[in-house]
Amino acid sequence: MTDDTAAKVRSTFLAVEPQLFVTNVEAACDYFSDKLGFAVAFLYGEPPYYAQVHRDGVHLNLRQVDELPLSADFRAREEDALAATILVEDVAGLAAEYEASGATFHQILRTEEWGTSTIIVADPDGNLIAFAS
Repeated sequence: MTDDTAAKVRSTFLAVEPQLFVTNVEAACDYFSDKLGFAVAFLYGEPPYYAQVHRDGVHLNLRQVDELPLSADFRAREEDALAATILVEDVAGLAAEYEASGATFHQILRTEEWGTSTIIVADPDGNLIAFAS
């Protein structure tokens, strides 16, 4: 392939699937489905150690580990140590949905100085997921 050809060939990105590390993949699946409105696409392993949850076009992979890679001390120091940011049409509506479901909020609905409205929820292992519109 010549340099000219290489410059013209470009692969199209289709999606991103962040991987969150959890200490109990089944409990994480329950939280994501019961509190955050995701569906479980699959659980893998016997006993399960890997899963995927999805809602609309968003997919999150859940990987069970014995020890979380981010310590509680790090998360306490770094207020916005986000695992993922998910863009949504109506974050205020989502905030109301999550409040009604009993989801754990790390940050309630607010408008950032750059104009984006956001919420941040925490899963049972402290993974922080921002939702923004």
